[in-house]
Amino acid sequence: MLRFFLRRVGQSVITLLTVTVIAFSLTYITGNPVHALLPADADAAQAELLSRELGLDRPLHVQYIIFLGRAVWGDFGESIKWRGQSAMGLVMQRLPATITLAGFAIFVSLILAVPIGVASAVRKNGFIDKFGKIIALLGQSLPPFWLGIILIWVFAVNLRWFPVAGYGKLQNLILPAVALGWYQTAAIMRLTRSSMLDVLDSEYIKLARIKGIREWRVIWVHALRNALIVPLTYFGLIVGVIITRTVVVESIFGWPGTGTLVLEAVMARDFPVVNALIVTFTIIFIISQFMVDILYAIIDPRIRY
Repeated sequence: MLRFFLRRVGQSVITLLTVTVIAFSLTYITGNPVHALLPADADAAQAELLSRELGLDRPLHVQYIIFLGRAVWGDFGESIKWRGQSAMGLVMQRLPATITLAGFAIFVSLILAVPIGVASAVRKNGFIDKFGKIIALLGQSLPPFWLGIILIWVFAVNLRWFPVAGYGKLQNLILPAVALGWYQTAAIMRLTRSSMLDVLDSEYIKLARIKGIREWRVIWVHALRNALIVPLTYFGLIVGVIITRTVVVESIFGWPGTGTLVLEAVMARDFPVVNALIVTFTIIFIISQFMVDILYAIIDPRIRY
């Protein structure tokens, strides 16, 4: 188990270093931030002075080494757009709102998808299975931004059950969480159903029934545990998908998270904030993948080898 753990840690470190190189390089493709900060009538001397002040006059490899050395300690420099504030400080201010929204969206997806997926497999071609197929079709065909607008129009504007936008209360969280997690609900539900169908046809499930084990225990303990491997694989990707989709959903619902910060930083060519956001998102994604790998080994010991 220790060997399996250390191997995953090494792979995570290599992944993170690769992402930092790519992110640092890609941010410079958008152009020089000096041009965005200075007025249109600024001369070359002013541009050179600002470049020297921001450290943008050094070679790229030198800037990257400095960036990496500071990034280890969580220091991505001072924001270019929000002068006087650290890049990581801005990310940390917005990150709790995004984690709250993403976490609640994942929670809603799981409590809806897993029970419906299991019931659809147990009652194949029944009413629940047909209902689940409709949810899957709608969930995987509706874009989050369109669904968010429809939810606002129906439940906020017409029915007035929820506020149009805002932050801080449970009522503000429900609509954006549904818009963000609806696609994942459909995907997890279909994966759970297909995996459960395979497991329910296996010999050890038939043997458990022959032994007289109660049906609910056969389904929810013996079958579901082995069927979770496939949905768990997809669950490791959910975090990355949901984090990236918060950019659109947060903009629609006025949610003060990192999604809106990404847009503002990219528009301003604020490299320190963009790099801080990318590295933070990557760390979150790597941690989620790492946890999935550990859960693999716990659920199925054969994976350790």
